[in-house]
Amino acid sequence: MKLIIIDYGAGNIESVFNAVKTISASNNISIDIVISNKVADLKSSNYFLLPGVGAFEDCMQGLRNIEGFVSELRNQILNFKKPFLAICVGMQVLASVGFENGEHQGLSFINGKVEKINEPNLKVPHMGWNNITIKNNKHPILKNISNDSDFYFANSYHFICQNENNVLAYAQYGNTKINAIIGKDNIIGAQFHPEKSGELGLKFLQNFLDWRP
Repeated sequence: MKLIIIDYGAGNIESVFNAVKTISASNNISIDIVISNKVADLKSSNYFLLPGVGAFEDCMQGLRNIEGFVSELRNQILNFKKPFLAICVGMQVLASVGFENGEHQGLSFINGKVEKINEPNLKVPHMGWNNITIKNNKHPILKNISNDSDFYFANSYHFICQNENNVLAYAQYGNTKINAIIGKDNIIGAQFHPEKSGELGLKFLQNFLDWRP
């Protein structure tokens, strides 16, 4: 198995790399983990992971700055249907549009929009541990993960799906339902950081690596 961790000039890459390496070692799985921004590596990979730290626009600009990258990523994900996991801001850029510091076009892999969390009586960003409520417990990404499982979040914006069927789990933050896990076909988005979420985060990542959509 070859896993590409996409390097667009930002993102929590080392933590994600180390988390996948831990899973590989503890389960005696041979995973070729490559941090890359090369189009050729997209073509030769089996799995893709897009980490996320920073703003929506910066993430999209970082991807677009790599010649031919977004086009080939779209080809590999939408046409070849290879498994794709996007984390935090990485998940948010799956959307059609984001409204962080203006209006910016996303990858449009899952229809929806990204807006600021509107909770005047709570701290924004939404930061720290939050439990989730599972909407679709039959999805393989949620194997051995139960309702009220805690994951680590760090986000001021949240993804509002056009189709509620794309929401696999959410976190309640005040009056706002933060879509915590979204999915469509071979694509998974996690608003939380599995690489910072202890054993449950590793279990989530292992479920992704075991997934055969």
